[in-house]
Amino acid sequence: MDTKLIGRVKELGEISKYHSEKRSHFVAVYGRRRVGKTFLIRKAFDDQFTFYTTGIARGSLKEQLATFTLALKKYFKDETISMPNTWIDAFAILINKLEVYPSQKKVIFLDELPWMDQRNSKFINALEYFWNSWASGRSDILLIVCGSSASWMINKLIKNKGGLYNRVTGRIKLNPFTLYESKQYLESLGCQYDEYQCIQTYMCFGGIPFYLSHFNKDMSASQNINQLCFAENALFKNEYYILYQSLFDNPGNHMAVIEAIANKNKGIQRAEIVKRSGITDGGGLTRILIELEESGFIRKYYNFKKISREVVYQLTDLFSLFHLSFLGKPQINDENIWLNMINTPKQNTWSGYAYEILCILHIYEIKRALGIDGILSNISTWQNKNAQIDLIIDRSDNVINVIEIKFSNSEFTITKDYDKKLRNKIHEFKESTKTRKALWLVMLTTFGLKNGPYNGLVQKSITSNIFFRPLL
Repeated sequence: MDTKLIGRVKELGEISKYHSEKRSHFVAVYGRRRVGKTFLIRKAFDDQFTFYTTGIARGSLKEQLATFTLALKKYFKDETISMPNTWIDAFAILINKLEVYPSQKKVIFLDELPWMDQRNSKFINALEYFWNSWASGRSDILLIVCGSSASWMINKLIKNKGGLYNRVTGRIKLNPFTLYESKQYLESLGCQYDEYQCIQTYMCFGGIPFYLSHFNKDMSASQNINQLCFAENALFKNEYYILYQSLFDNPGNHMAVIEAIANKNKGIQRAEIVKRSGITDGGGLTRILIELEESGFIRKYYNFKKISREVVYQLTDLFSLFHLSFLGKPQINDENIWLNMINTPKQNTWSGYAYEILCILHIYEIKRALGIDGILSNISTWQNKNAQIDLIIDRSDNVINVIEIKFSNSEFTITKDYDKKLRNKIHEFKESTKTRKALWLVMLTTFGLKNGPYNGLVQKSITSNIFFRPLL
């Protein structure tokens, strides 16, 4: 397992700011399971907390309070502390101990907070009591709470309508690694992979540190994918189900929505989600979509020049796509199934879809490569019955970048037929949108374009190496 913190520069800066300010802060750290929330906080403070405890998955109220009590005894070196009967009593003990604690800044880290909130436990009431009646009025408390359950963190904490309304002073949503960070992380594990193998890895696991941490440096990327997902007793064979069960209440509905959205690589509108998932349109569906978006599983965007009610939802969690494409279907009895599937039509179709998502997740890197990262722009997609465009960057300088995304294992060749297809896309887009802006075609490919007679329409060609440069 890793000991080095990769990336997270922005998040570390935010934590440092909260710690240095002469006021108390209540900071919520959230994100999908396995993204490295606990690791980030522990590394940021080198495990030097005034008080630290974590919830127990599916633990009873008694078990949660027992764990809290053990932490009180450990951090305040007091074996005489008796286990409290309620969360109010537990936080009262914590307050008493903190009031006489000598350090100038007191860092309290409550990990997996949602697990502490058992039914009828009144945990939220106790947390309100701790913050509102004591901590918020001081200048020396940094309370950091963390949790993977997106529905709990969003609905009961960040958007709390009760005593904790607007009390969270800092929000840190931890996203998966970028491709550049993923390569750095794999190298820290001893995996000497080229950019193509890193891309393959990212399209399966989406830059989730925990998944990457199990890679064997003596195996290729494809061998590791095969071993971790397809071999007998593979570690991540059932991870998809565990993932959603750990994040959401009633995860079946969330998975139904994900599966409905995953069927269309450009995304679908709400009415089609209702039709495909069987979930009634209403507040329940709205809540599910918000939770999935906040957790990084989907994104919402608007088709080019469309009105706001025509919002489109698109899958952005690459591991979910990988599972639904391969692991969620009956498998043939083959211990090397992934290795034997390389370059098959099924894997090639998935690769094209996954690479498009990968590119969308790295939109800043694309804009930087085009030299337009400082220009105000809107990101969208477009399609009609005759053509579709993978990615559109509508710029404020009177230019639209029309981006065609292609994944391949070698240089991409624009043939006569493909050139005709590209020209039709530009024509259809121009006729349909009536735009007067200049249309510049960009080819974003894995290894670039092969020289040929049909490259003339392309204004700029960029390759996957743009994703492997450090962020400024």
